[in-house]
Amino acid sequence: MHKIKIQGEIMKKIIAIALLALPMCAAADHLDVIDFKLKEGCDFAKMMQITKDFNAQWGANYGYHAEVAVPLQSSDLESMRWLGRSKDAATFGKAWDVWRAESADPTTVAGKLNARFNECANNTARRGFDVY
Repeated sequence: MHKIKIQGEIMKKIIAIALLALPMCAAADHLDVIDFKLKEGCDFAKMMQITKDFNAQWGANYGYHAEVAVPLQSSDLESMRWLGRSKDAATFGKAWDVWRAESADPTTVAGKLNARFNECANNTARRGFDVY
């Protein structure tokens, strides 16, 4: 009986260690952050419509979803942030390859969206993050 109790305690410790190790093995989301300033003649409502159209017409097909962050407290109160999220860096990379190839072609969905972005905003910085 004593031997079974010891084996049970050892098994509990092994399971606890395994459960604690799981979060370290989990894949990270990828966060694509683009700082931008609106151009004259483009307002927040127009940028939000472009973002909504991007998510529905292009992002949903490539596992990418975007939001726009407006600063309340920041060292740069003039720039907004495009926050694009993918399930991992590999998914982002595949989407980026397609976007880069298609966005220069004005007949594609990406090309039409890119033209709208360029009419509305100037990008000032871009960063990528793994988010756990």
